[in-house]
Amino acid sequence: MNEPVVLGIESSCDETGVALVRGTTLLGDSLASSVDEHVRFGGVVPEVASRAHLEAIIPTIERACDDAGLTLADVDAIAVTAGPGLAGALMVGVSSAKALAWALDKPLYGVNHLCAHVCADVLDHGPLPEPTMALLVSGGHTDLLLVRDIVTDVQALGRTIDDAAGEAFDKVARVLGVPYPGGPHLDRLAQQGDPTAIRFPRGLTSARDLEKHRFDFSFSGLKTAVVRWVQQRQQDGLDVPLADVAASFSAAVADVLTRKAIDACQEFGINDLQIGGGVTANTQLRTMAEERCAAAGISLRVPRVRLCTDNGAMVAALGAQVVARGVPPTSLALGTDSSLPVSTSFVA
Repeated sequence: MNEPVVLGIESSCDETGVALVRGTTLLGDSLASSVDEHVRFGGVVPEVASRAHLEAIIPTIERACDDAGLTLADVDAIAVTAGPGLAGALMVGVSSAKALAWALDKPLYGVNHLCAHVCADVLDHGPLPEPTMALLVSGGHTDLLLVRDIVTDVQALGRTIDDAAGEAFDKVARVLGVPYPGGPHLDRLAQQGDPTAIRFPRGLTSARDLEKHRFDFSFSGLKTAVVRWVQQRQQDGLDVPLADVAASFSAAVADVLTRKAIDACQEFGINDLQIGGGVTANTQLRTMAEERCAAAGISLRVPRVRLCTDNGAMVAALGAQVVARGVPPTSLALGTDSSLPVSTSFVA
């Protein structure tokens, strides 16, 4: 018997993603981004994002179906991000998914955005090993997750207590005069610099901090240290070596992320580390993770960059896993939850 075709819809922030997945095979994928509309504001404006989703959702669904060579009549189930995310943006995706489910008389599944990021990896590397340690690093989230079962058992070991890594990248980029979104621009700049030029602080890594926040993250202090370093150089009438600052800052972020992720793997006896989220595109993070995992004898799984950023494929992939377990569909009364906990991979 053929596995069901699941259509996934993602609209939690500034990207409208729609994809079709059968099992762990990506059939069709389409993405519409409103990032250009947020550039002049230096960050995502919720109202602007919501309006962009409204304009993009139908064309994105059509393109995804065309890419897969299928029609909506071929879809067996609908999966949609129910949270966490921006309330208005989530509402567009959920409303669209509910309308499709009702019109097509297909089951609806509300899923968790964070768990979907982890599940995106199955589209590149097959089923996740059980258990897996997952490091999720995106614009709004930095989480360390123990994934015993992506559908039924996801445990949060640590999270950021202030700025997420992606937020820190954007704020440092602004200080250095780098355009929004800062992450990709800083990454290119950092590749021209020396990551050992400046010793920026590593948040929550002192012996005292590790007693209480062993697997938690903090990047606010690092961001402030970069700002003060740059300001001091300017006050002293010295040039600011932008590439060295970018490289040293990126190295500090990658150091903390990989150090804590490997520590968690060793503490819980986990041999597989999966990294996901938009910041995973960062060159230093990927390189350092590869080197440190190899040294520790840990298998590293990182999906292609397109699957690391917000997209419909990850939602469809998690939806396919939920459907395969025989989980009852979500009610058409499904609402959105901006703070949906990561322990809830799907909405009952």
